[in-house]
Amino acid sequence: MSSFRLRPCYLLALAAIVLLFPHPEKLRAQQNSESVRRQLVRVDQGTRNGRFAANWDSLAGYRIPSWYRDAKFGIFIHWGVYSVPAFGNEWYPRNMYIAGSPEFKHHVEVYGPQSKFGYKDFIPQFRAEHFDPDAWVDLFARAGARYIVPVAEHCDGFAMYNSDITPWNAMKMGPHRDIVGALATATRKHGLHFGVSSHRAEHWWWYYGGMKFDSDVRDPAYAGIYGPAQPSTLAGEDDSKQPDPNHLERWLPPNTAFLDDWLARSSELVDKYHPDFMYFDWWIGQPAVQPYLKRFAAYYYNQAAAREQGVVLTYKDHDFPENTAVLDIERGKLDALRLLPWQTDTSVSIHSWGYVKNDEYRDAKSLIGELVDVVSKNGNLLLNVGPKADGTIPEEARTILLEMGRWLATNGEAIYGSRPFLLYGEGPTTVASSALYTDRQDFTPEDIRFTTHNGALYAIALGWPAGGELRVRSLWKGTPYLNGPVCSVELLGQTGELVSSQREDGLHIQLPAVRPDEPAFSFRILTTVRAGEPCGK
Repeated sequence: MSSFRLRPCYLLALAAIVLLFPHPEKLRAQQNSESVRRQLVRVDQGTRNGRFAANWDSLAGYRIPSWYRDAKFGIFIHWGVYSVPAFGNEWYPRNMYIAGSPEFKHHVEVYGPQSKFGYKDFIPQFRAEHFDPDAWVDLFARAGARYIVPVAEHCDGFAMYNSDITPWNAMKMGPHRDIVGALATATRKHGLHFGVSSHRAEHWWWYYGGMKFDSDVRDPAYAGIYGPAQPSTLAGEDDSKQPDPNHLERWLPPNTAFLDDWLARSSELVDKYHPDFMYFDWWIGQPAVQPYLKRFAAYYYNQAAAREQGVVLTYKDHDFPENTAVLDIERGKLDALRLLPWQTDTSVSIHSWGYVKNDEYRDAKSLIGELVDVVSKNGNLLLNVGPKADGTIPEEARTILLEMGRWLATNGEAIYGSRPFLLYGEGPTTVASSALYTDRQDFTPEDIRFTTHNGALYAIALGWPAGGELRVRSLWKGTPYLNGPVCSVELLGQTGELVSSQREDGLHIQLPAVRPDEPAFSFRILTTVRAGEPCGK
């Protein structure tokens, strides 16, 4: 049998068809590039036509809005495709491609080799069938939160919103819902402030492990979810380890195409959802990202100013100059009062930000202690919850949130709208400043934190003292920290004044005979007349 051969004219026709109808992935890349270009034009126009320019001197004109300073407590939500395997932590999509890691071994044992079943194959299983944004926000409001911040895109590259830049998003795949948009609507309907977070910057190196062996990361058809998959560090560094944000100078910098894409996606969130709050993860500290950060901040602040909207943009470490945005400390705190407002973010779960099976959870007492400690130092607490893949909130998290809400219902006047006192507090427990994983402390009854609100001083005891008396050492007779002698002390949640006296060694407060069922105890202290009556009447 003779072999079949195409004539030259047919070959030319076939080549023309290929040029007219490119490979679907190449077509998507072209569409993506055009969407990025249009978005960057919008960013540059918004930067030129507003009050803020893309330089630090101009951005220093930023002011933190009062709603944020008053809110004190927000909810962070890590929810994405990584909640389907629910193993290890939210870094599963990276670690499942790191040979020898627990996630790698687990993946092969449960799902098969990464060449046959990759991270992308979890997307159809991420159905979110029980996701009820109104029920979520109702729970968060009952917990006492005043702002809500879902992760719009984690490092895995799957957008949880209806993106025009990437087809790998929750509207077109998986749940087939605009998760971020649904939460924005529900949050604002409840009268709360809405924010988003982006961890997109880390995507530059997120899937590099999958380039080292036979995996679907190497398939060009999936470049939209896995690309660029570049080495995280310079030659000779170990890419299998979790990166160290303290040595950014050793990292392989991202290229212009990636940075353009980052800016386009970040600003797309601003345009689509008008967030009151935006959170960036730590890799924005890369020197190559800095010019793009300035462009983004100028655009975000200018868009907000045009809407007469007070917004918050957070950063970690030294990624922004201090007076241009809000400092965030991940799973850590400060050891002193900070004059500029700041924030700590931590999670109800201990081992993972996203939902994983058999995680451990903190108790409400420790988180209330953390909230009080942070607020006394002029900070906010952003507390994370990791929902399950089906859209339900783990019962452990629900219980913790409701307990916090009950405490805030009684003690909220010492928290919401408060400002720091001259001293943040007193007591034997020291807090390591800014260090990762230093958020958990065991406070004692001698640990007291101060706040002020509407002319009152609040002394919040982080335990119930033995012996029926609380002594506040900082408020001794003649203390320079008060504008006069103490003439009234009340315990929030109780009726009537408590017997108190200022002595040389501090303010002595006689406690009620029956201890309230609370993890922390807020004492309202007055030194002036109130409502036209003598103080104490």
